[in-house]
Amino acid sequence: MNYQGKRQETIGYDADRDRVWIIDQTRLPGEFVLCDLPDLTAAVRAIADMQVRGAPLIGATAAFGLALEMRRDPSDAALAAGAERLTGARPTAVNLAWAVARVVQHLTPLPPAERAAAALSLSQEICREDESLCSAIGDHGLPLIQAIAEKRDGPVNVLTHCNAGALATLDWGTATAPIYKAFDAGIDVHVWVDETRPRNQGGALTAWELGAHGVPHTVIVDNAGGHLMQHGLVDLCLVGTDRTVASGDVCNKIGTYLKALAAQDNNVPFYVCAPSPSIDWDLSDGLSDIPIEQRDGAEVSWVQGVDRQGQTSEVNVVAAGSAVRNDAFDVTPARLVTGLITERGICSASSEGLAGLFPDLARKAAAVGGAGP
Repeated sequence: MNYQGKRQETIGYDADRDRVWIIDQTRLPGEFVLCDLPDLTAAVRAIADMQVRGAPLIGATAAFGLALEMRRDPSDAALAAGAERLTGARPTAVNLAWAVARVVQHLTPLPPAERAAAALSLSQEICREDESLCSAIGDHGLPLIQAIAEKRDGPVNVLTHCNAGALATLDWGTATAPIYKAFDAGIDVHVWVDETRPRNQGGALTAWELGAHGVPHTVIVDNAGGHLMQHGLVDLCLVGTDRTVASGDVCNKIGTYLKALAAQDNNVPFYVCAPSPSIDWDLSDGLSDIPIEQRDGAEVSWVQGVDRQGQTSEVNVVAAGSAVRNDAFDVTPARLVTGLITERGICSASSEGLAGLFPDLARKAAAVGGAGP
């Protein structure tokens, strides 16, 4: 991601200051603020309060959180307790549990005196891996945009939902990676950015980072996507995923399912960009198996923005006394997904498609009693 002409990551370790830092995404788009995570509690709070969000970035933050805890107390008890606190911060994105389990497995055989350094090193490795995975997703998704561009005049119009961009990962993003690759290759591409209520992560975050990179885009209200598809104004839908199960069902930000329905009705290709850590091989039925996070209703009833004086403030937009429900995610059945774009290529949204690209992971899951192919 480019910011003010420089490459900008979303989380990192500053060796000179001996600090883990993040972009505080709750301050965007009004302010760009880097803040430190001094300890495990700060990492848990950053995940729960959505200072960091997006499945890959949540996983990386959790890894750093355990590294910070191992500095305080490298005992088995502290490792287990820290892992439990982190995995409980948000229940839906599978990358969180994946990263925590990976760090715990790596540290458990080590003597306590070696754990802090090993956890920090692994956290940085997870970050480098995510950047590589997202870049590869961009490489595999780029030909989809190229093929459309070769057949028409004018921009290729891509619709995306929520923020599956560089801000949700370490760099490139998942759903935005093919877009950035296309833009950097000189392809005329334009992005319809769903506003994405209730937290407006499309209008606030996706639009911010696309603008910082220079990618042409237009923010639309969530309910406009189907209308644009009906009128031939959408060539391709690209979304991310917080958890994709072994059958190909996809869990993503609330509202994704409605976009998939509209895309199918209007013959618009609907692709999900899914790095392998976001695939849950232990589950097979997205509708019944994936826990859907229920968040505070205040995220619906109160809206944050910048007022005419340039000050960040919140206003209530819901009638007093009204009950509010805030499901954070929905599940898009595999039958509505044109394909999954992964770091290993594109496959059908099916157990056969996933097992074909990831036979090693599918066999491993089946061996330990997961859903498998």
